Parts: sequence; C-alpha cells; structure tokens
Amino acid sequence: MSILAYLGILFLVPMLAMPNNRYARFHSNQGLVLFIAWAGLWVVQLIVSFIPFVRYFAWLLWFVPLVFMILGLVNAANGRAKTLPVIGNIQLLK
Repeated sequence: MSILAYLGILFLVPMLAMPNNRYARFHSNQGLVLFIAWAGLWVVQLIVSFIPFVRYFAWLLWFVPLVFMILGLVNAANGRAKTLPVIGNIQLLK
C-alpha cells in the first residue's frame, strides 16, 4: 500500500486507507512532498523553456524527482521508513 504513495496523486490512497498506521502516514507524507516538488519543478521548467539556450536542457530537471521516486519505491517495497534526500525532512502530515 505504501508503494502507491510515490506514484503521483496516489499518495492519497495509503493516507485515506490506513490513517492510523504510522508507516503509511510516513510514506504518504514523503509522497506528498515529492508530488509538490514535482509540481514546482514543472512550473520552473515552464518558465525556463522560454529562455533560448536553456530550454534544451530543461528536461534534465525531471531526473531528480524521478530518482527520488525510485528511492521511495525501493524503501517502501523493502519495508523501510527512510527519508528521501533533501526533501525528506519536510513534515506536512502529522
């Protein structure tokens, strides 16, 4: 169930299905932070795409959240509650 937390808007599934489970809440929080970061990078990419030379490298911004998503999926699949690098310490859900 916690694996779904890292697949975009599906972070809602473990949060709503198991609201009292600390493990599910942890991964839902990580998925929510990753989802917000991904949306923020989308906005940055949209803005950067108007800069003539930089627009060709704007797609490289997608690798960071993709790597974070894979790390989160691996941690959830292995039953570990390990924070993601850089954004993992942000606590949005209690």
